[in-house]
Amino acid sequence: METSVAANPTALPAGPGRVVLGVTGGIAAYKAAELTRILVKAGTAVDVVMTDAATRFVTPMTFQALSGRPVLTDLWQSGAGDGMGHIALSRGADAILVAPASADFLAKLAQGRADDLLSTLCLARDCPLFVAPAMNRQMWAHAATRRNVAQLVADGVVVLGPDTGELACKEHGEGRMLEPADLIAALSASRVPKLLAGKRVLLTAGPTFEAIDPVRGITNSSSGKMGFALAQAAAEAGAVVTVVAGPSALPTPTGVRRVDVTSAAQMADAVLARVADCDVFVGVAAVADYTPETAHAQKIKKSGAPLTLTLKPTLDILATVAARLGAPFCVGFAAESDEVERFAEDKRKRKKLPLLVANRAQDALGSDDNEVTLLDADGAHRLPRMDKLALARRLVAEIARRLPSP
Repeated sequence: METSVAANPTALPAGPGRVVLGVTGGIAAYKAAELTRILVKAGTAVDVVMTDAATRFVTPMTFQALSGRPVLTDLWQSGAGDGMGHIALSRGADAILVAPASADFLAKLAQGRADDLLSTLCLARDCPLFVAPAMNRQMWAHAATRRNVAQLVADGVVVLGPDTGELACKEHGEGRMLEPADLIAALSASRVPKLLAGKRVLLTAGPTFEAIDPVRGITNSSSGKMGFALAQAAAEAGAVVTVVAGPSALPTPTGVRRVDVTSAAQMADAVLARVADCDVFVGVAAVADYTPETAHAQKIKKSGAPLTLTLKPTLDILATVAARLGAPFCVGFAAESDEVERFAEDKRKRKKLPLLVANRAQDALGSDDNEVTLLDADGAHRLPRMDKLALARRLVAEIARRLPSP
């Protein structure tokens, strides 16, 4: 099954230092409260500016309590001693994010109007402007809204969403504001160097499950956290990313295309069907080395006697990809229980990989952080222990540095 674009709320990237959050009138204003809470928890200073209509949905006191900072609503009482708060507030901000952005406010921005504090701030800014539309599906599809959005994009405004789903009006369609995690990921990605811009990256992640019978199987303790973190980091760096995932409950990183599989054979089929169209292949998944020779169609009954299983080797996906004519840049992962560097380097040479990431299996599988050693033709390069998303961003930089010049 192939899906795309869903947020990962459990692995938010490091956000900007200060954000001006604009809130306009709409029921999605309640999401802006949660967005404020998460940003502040991540260490971001949030200055909230509300339109008059926004205060009809959520009170300024709510945002003040969540942000710990004064909430501004009035162009004529904007807080600056010189009366220039409509300019000063955007100075030093890393971004202005308007979420939700109503159809009316999008029209106002597209026309360059500045008749309240928030629209004036957006016009007088010297930082990036992001808008997260939220409205009825017919309002979003209306020709006037489409023209306004096209004008904003042409003016350099980043339009985030909207999403498709059930709307407050009980209709279903495009118009939902993106979830807070999606918006935070977009803010953070905008600050990441686009080291993989124009590159197509294919990854594998998670375990595989090899069926013995309808209720039993052989698997491992891989959580998929490293593979999903690497997919997120590659997408942040500007790559077009597809992750082929074994059984995992982890949500898909924003902007990443996901292909769900179960067994090693299914993972191999999914990879080989897509590998011709990629520039980089990263084999992060803990693919089963063996699978039952026969998967029983019916549940094997417990008899009390020993049960013997005959296992056959699975296809080595990474070696198969690396051996292809015109193979992509291949990166392998090796989880070893002892003599990590020696066994991993043997694996790298045997599979003819330009880069291999090695770690102790007992330290990494299922954990939130990792300590790895990079192995290439120049030797071993140890990296300090760090959380998996930070490590993924470091690995993306290492991969980009090693890619052959066009």
